[in-house]
Amino acid sequence: MNNSILQLKDASIYQGNSLVLSKVSVEINKGDFVYLIGKTGTGKSSFMKTLYGDLPLKEGDGLIVDFNLKTLKEKDIPFLRRKLGVVFQDFKLLIDRTVHDNLRFVLKATGWKDKDKMIARINEVLSKVGMKSKGHKYPHELSGGEQQRVAIARALLNNPELILADEPTGNLDPQTSIEVMEVLQEINKNGNTILMATHDYALLLKYPSKTLKCDENKVFEVVQKRS
Repeated sequence: MNNSILQLKDASIYQGNSLVLSKVSVEINKGDFVYLIGKTGTGKSSFMKTLYGDLPLKEGDGLIVDFNLKTLKEKDIPFLRRKLGVVFQDFKLLIDRTVHDNLRFVLKATGWKDKDKMIARINEVLSKVGMKSKGHKYPHELSGGEQQRVAIARALLNNPELILADEPTGNLDPQTSIEVMEVLQEINKNGNTILMATHDYALLLKYPSKTLKCDENKVFEVVQKRS
């Protein structure tokens, strides 16, 4: 059985007409935890956006959760995103709804109908991120770390094959970053595959794992020195 969740071969990534990353060849397998690092402006976000269908793949080959990025049609993108969980730096929670209603909104949008099943799933993902008691709260009543936990719970709703976390600790203080990282580590131990873009090198040292680096229009694997 093929364990590959993501495969890019000689993929060139563009933002409009400008080349951001050239000839990228990357493979991520089921159960991996992979960092994507690089300075601001080196293409981390463009890389992520290509993976969830926000930017088209114009050159090279790309397969992600059994979708071909090269031939991806607009109408396929919602189906691709159901197999991915995306966690953003700025949480992207709906501020006029409770945590529970934020998550229910996603389930309804992705085709869930049965009310009891929705409630059970929401409670399940909130438990996984330690937020089960906060379902009735509104985002403004939560700390940044709590909001990011809810965002991770939201990403887990549809049992994604791959979680794309784009700078998930970017807006958090160091202690909260570690708490959120512990949640991601736990989720990864339970079998979820995670690709996390970050510029927080302290996290890489604390939780070493396979690391890809964007630099000078390229993406390459960095071998971390063990201390």
